[in-house]
Amino acid sequence: MQPTTLIAHRGASGWAPEHTETAIRLAAELGADAVEPDLVATRDGVLVVRHDNELSETTDVAARAEFADRRRSQPIDGHELEGWFVEDFTWAEVATLRARERLPHLRPLGARQDGRDRVLRFDELLTLADETGLGVVAELKHATHHAAIGLPLDELVADAVRGTRWRAPGALVVESFEESVLHAVRERGVEARLVYLMEHDGTAADLVAGGDASAPTYAEQREDAALAALASRVDAISVAKSVLFERDGERLGTSDLVERARAVGLGTIAWTLRPENAFLEPEHRLGEHDAAWGDWTTEWGMLAALGLEAVFVDHPDLWRRVTARDAPAAPRSACPPPAAR
Repeated sequence: MQPTTLIAHRGASGWAPEHTETAIRLAAELGADAVEPDLVATRDGVLVVRHDNELSETTDVAARAEFADRRRSQPIDGHELEGWFVEDFTWAEVATLRARERLPHLRPLGARQDGRDRVLRFDELLTLADETGLGVVAELKHATHHAAIGLPLDELVADAVRGTRWRAPGALVVESFEESVLHAVRERGVEARLVYLMEHDGTAADLVAGGDASAPTYAEQREDAALAALASRVDAISVAKSVLFERDGERLGTSDLVERARAVGLGTIAWTLRPENAFLEPEHRLGEHDAAWGDWTTEWGMLAALGLEAVFVDHPDLWRRVTARDAPAAPRSACPPPAAR
């Protein structure tokens, strides 16, 4: 069985603000095999590396008086959101913003680095990945929304990959919670492994937008017949880690999804592994504080035993420790996790 690929989730985002050059370089130092950027598009069609198309969670845009009038609300994938949206900005404007920690209440170390880095374009990230030897697992965010406003992500990704003359096209994976955009990317000639992201619950936004009242939920798409059909269209599924746990009474165990997917030729990827109590299964939390690190070694060990194709991890060095490979030391500047009480 092939070793599980270690994907640094938006870089080493447990140690530095996500999607920054600092986090990406650190991910390579800490033993990651690949980095996962989320991609959204500016008004003038530049792909930028941000968690979402709303910018205030991860940049200083809310503190910038010159952009105060850009604040608005709009529906995104069926949810009304308010803030500053990347599609209302040109790249030249986004380039003036500084990155911030998205989870400051859980990650004070990252918050202390607010303002250090600027926002990256996708082509810049490809160059960084090439330099550091990282593969790239690019997530296309809100593809149906972007297409509706004239910013088709499949076209922009194809242009970005061609434009960089990236030297490692075989190291590219493209993923999305919307299957249709994956096929559009391949139709544009992009060489990439296609991965279908699946929430625990809910239905894909492109299926909902299609108006089919009988559109399957993500859970229904994980049933045997649907998995077999998916295997003819994509290379792997990537699921919320909660999907891989199940309970027999009070005992926490793992589900058979990885086995069932493997049986039809699909790889299985899990997201996102984090050590803080806030993200662990209840059985693995220690103390009452969300920011405290719980029994993450037990939880991650259970997932490691499944033979996953890959995992998304915020702290790459911790996964290496669990899988007993030679793990680089954590950054010296890293403060210890808050003590559980």
